[in-house]
Amino acid sequence: MTAAKTSLSGKNLRSGMMAGAMGLGMLGLGFAAVPLYEVFCRVTGYGGTTQRVGEAQAATIEATSQVMSIRFDSNVNSALPWSFKPEQAVDRVSVGARDMAIFIATNESDQPVVGTATFNVTPLLAGKYFNKVQCFCFSEQMLKPGQTVRMPVLYYVDPAIMEDPETKDIKEITLSYTFYRSTDEQAVDAANGDS
Repeated sequence: MTAAKTSLSGKNLRSGMMAGAMGLGMLGLGFAAVPLYEVFCRVTGYGGTTQRVGEAQAATIEATSQVMSIRFDSNVNSALPWSFKPEQAVDRVSVGARDMAIFIATNESDQPVVGTATFNVTPLLAGKYFNKVQCFCFSEQMLKPGQTVRMPVLYYVDPAIMEDPETKDIKEITLSYTFYRSTDEQAVDAANGDS
């Protein structure tokens, strides 16, 4: 009977260790889910996520005779005391040609404020063909009290959009930004001169 108890004890220990390992594995997957999802969205354009490309890659793309309208949409979360709008609401661009859009932001408060922008494009299927070379949205922005800044976005629409059966009929893309107040304590402290 002692051997049976030892065998049962060993099985319970193995089962407990396997359950613990599975629990740790699930916890690890939980922490990895957000970065993995962000990579998935960037690669596939899922949810209207735009692509980020370097200057060298952008230089290899040739403009086509196909023209497309790009609309610019701007929003500000109520916790951020800024105004934010595109300098031009709509632009007509040649597919494949690099173009620049300018957004204007003003800090309407009496203190420095750090903001961060989220973005997407619609129709969502166009996300994987909308490429940003430079953008204010790649980093947090700090505006001093009353400061107004012009924020550029350098972009192009990949000509491959015209060959994809799901996107070849798209004639207009909307690039939308929403600015939020930063929760990055170091950036906020630096903006307020506390660092």
